[in-house]
Amino acid sequence: MFADRLAEVIETRARRPELVAEAAARRPRAPSFLSPGGTLVLIAADHTARGTLRAGRLMTAMADRTSLLERLCVALARPGVDGVLGSADVLEDLLLLGALDGKVVIGSMNRGGLADTVFEIDDRFTGYDAPAIARMGFDGGKMLLRIDPDDPATAATLQACAYAVSDLAARRLVAMIEPFISHRVEGRVRNDLSPEAMMRAIAVASGLGTTSAYTWLKVPVVADMERVMAASTLPALLLGGEVPDDPESAYAGWRKALRLPNVKGLVAGRSLLYPADDDVATAVDTAVSLLLSGGPAAALG
Repeated sequence: MFADRLAEVIETRARRPELVAEAAARRPRAPSFLSPGGTLVLIAADHTARGTLRAGRLMTAMADRTSLLERLCVALARPGVDGVLGSADVLEDLLLLGALDGKVVIGSMNRGGLADTVFEIDDRFTGYDAPAIARMGFDGGKMLLRIDPDDPATAATLQACAYAVSDLAARRLVAMIEPFISHRVEGRVRNDLSPEAMMRAIAVASGLGTTSAYTWLKVPVVADMERVMAASTLPALLLGGEVPDDPESAYAGWRKALRLPNVKGLVAGRSLLYPADDDVATAVDTAVSLLLSGGPAAALG
């Protein structure tokens, strides 16, 4: 059945590309950015635009677009999942599949710092911009901000992110920033996940743009999250990150961090779409249940 639906998407793209904009115009939007319980659960689907195809030990898992889209549709249909964060190609596929109806949608903006390249820190805005996000009727834009003290390209990325924050806020659209302090280790970019580094990254991200009124943070679960999240009053979502070898340990970290006042939910991609047992529905349901047991205001209840 899914193969038939995807075949229709492929034919639409080939024969009637104008239907993408038409589908966006008639899509029912989410009634509010947050759930009634004041939380947000998003599925992340912008990895492939950076050339990141690996999930867990499978190096090209996300290269199979049919499998990726089917997993996304399963995840988005689960109770308590509020929406998705993705690049234009993925979001348009989901739009044509009808999977974005009534969902919060965040467009991914800077995908130019391709994974494992010499120019990775030069994270140019090669995806959505604020006018396109508004035109599509989406709810905001996400940007990755890696601050490498030894790479001059960081300055241009900082400036571009600041402009994007201001541009989104002028349209009352959310700017979701994923900040890190990063360094090259044996030629590859590695994020510093120490509490001190995350506090510094959050402090810098919080100050970008002409206003922070519409800025949200997307942060990993690290040690001493109480101190880390105290670095800002901005609302934040927890980053799911890589497919964990020990999912129970990862869930425990999420549960504890979700008790913090400015942590409002989760953004998870590969960890939910490609779980070790390949049961996407159960992985998503488990993540949502963490908000019930440990999130703010017994969310989603």
